[in-house]
Amino acid sequence: MLYTAFLFGLISSFHCIGMCGPIAMMLPVDQKNQAKKTIQIITYHVGRLTAYASIGLIFGLLGKGLFLAGIQQKLSIFIGIAMIAVILIPEKIFSQYNFSKPVFNLISQVKTALGSQFKNKSYKSLFTIGLLNGFLPCGMVYVALFGAIAMQSVNYGILYMILFSLGTVPLMSSVTYLQSFMTIATRNRIQKVIPYITVLLGVLFILRGLGLGIPNVSPLDVSLFVQSTPNCH
Repeated sequence: MLYTAFLFGLISSFHCIGMCGPIAMMLPVDQKNQAKKTIQIITYHVGRLTAYASIGLIFGLLGKGLFLAGIQQKLSIFIGIAMIAVILIPEKIFSQYNFSKPVFNLISQVKTALGSQFKNKSYKSLFTIGLLNGFLPCGMVYVALFGAIAMQSVNYGILYMILFSLGTVPLMSSVTYLQSFMTIATRNRIQKVIPYITVLLGVLFILRGLGLGIPNVSPLDVSLFVQSTPNCH
């Protein structure tokens, strides 16, 4: 299931253009020295990757705890249903509930810190911009976190989020050069594909939890990464 992380990251990057694209285009990079600019952009992405890996660590621990509780199959099915529900339930229903209220102050502080970093062109600032960018609320990241939980392992939870982050790198890096091509109409058409990809991932997680005996899709034993019984001789 790790391959779904990079695939989803690649598809999600079209969403990222609208949400985080302005941040990428405002990066304090050297426009005259292309080699230095490339290193600066990589530094920014390393910051984002670090943020996603940290979040993957937390949710990987959660997934491992649920695995050890013996509910890994139910967990995989639940996560698949949750992915599909996020797409199918009208957004206006979610808007009735202020889920972000408990962490509103924290998010505000992150945005303030993020804004202050654009005044500095150092590599440290570029890394910090990427790091803080990675912690901003994003629906696509939330979906990816479902996958990190389903990995049932700390290491694989981290790896899942790293692969997701790497999937967003190509388009986020080239957003400046694609400005003329990536019109609002084009982005809107691409955005329409994202719900279908999310539902497909949800179906894959449900199949994985059902244990239908389909190799690499729905194995009989969903404990793919953590051995449930010790094999000692």
